Amino acid sequence: MKLPFAKMQALGNDFVVLDGVSAPLTLTAAQCRKLGDRRFGVGCDQILVVDPAPDAQADFGYRIFNCDGSEVGQCGNGARCLARFVERQGLSTARAIQVATRTTRMNLELLEQDWVRAELSRPEFQPARIPLDVPAQAERYTLDSTVGMVSGGAVSVGNPHFVIEVDDVARAPVQQWGEALTRHAAFPEGVNVGFVERVAADHLRLRVFERGVGETPACGSGACAAAVIQRVWGHTEARVRVDLPGGQLRIAWDEGQNVFMEGPATWVFEGEIEL
Repeated sequence: MKLPFAKMQALGNDFVVLDGVSAPLTLTAAQCRKLGDRRFGVGCDQILVVDPAPDAQADFGYRIFNCDGSEVGQCGNGARCLARFVERQGLSTARAIQVATRTTRMNLELLEQDWVRAELSRPEFQPARIPLDVPAQAERYTLDSTVGMVSGGAVSVGNPHFVIEVDDVARAPVQQWGEALTRHAAFPEGVNVGFVERVAADHLRLRVFERGVGETPACGSGACAAAVIQRVWGHTEARVRVDLPGGQLRIAWDEGQNVFMEGPATWVFEGEIEL
């Protein structure tokens, strides 16, 4: 079949975005692999599908697939692209929409100059809700891994994150430690691993190794997770700038509140692919 698609990016985190509203869309793992292949397909970090609303509270459904076909529950950079896709495709004229993934809901608001504000749900720290297999909840966890003992904070912002503080993010062992920790036995559904450097109370630098993907230029949910964990540790203010290899995000969170993320979302090109 010929499948229309849009290629979009947010801070270099790139996506194939598909319309499942106009016609129902089911993807196999093999089709996801072809879409994500940078030589034989379109090429992307993840595949995003906008679907009809699953209930009266949401405006649209939102599915996120890694290039191996596995479905995940959250992608903040992708959500911003989805909001721009919905607008450009004429699926909605509203400036603000709510989307529902398999694990969470987000309110998305179109801003000026291709920026989008995403309101995520409240962070989850309970180990069973992350999920994280440990005896008790703590602000920091130390994991015995193939690269030795590693300490960090764990949180779910719709998907699981493990955040490690480093002195210099440019020199952080992202590939080695990311591979060792992303499928650590303590995380039954895998985990995204963030390496965060605190520059100031309102400024972080971050690199993220994503489960099922590897290191990406940016990770919206990872930026949220890093800001939340740093706030829990008492290191940062409620509003922070997060610099990633692909660009800058603005994150706002205070205890007991939802997380807000602002950043750009850009249309790259559109086309059709034979699947």
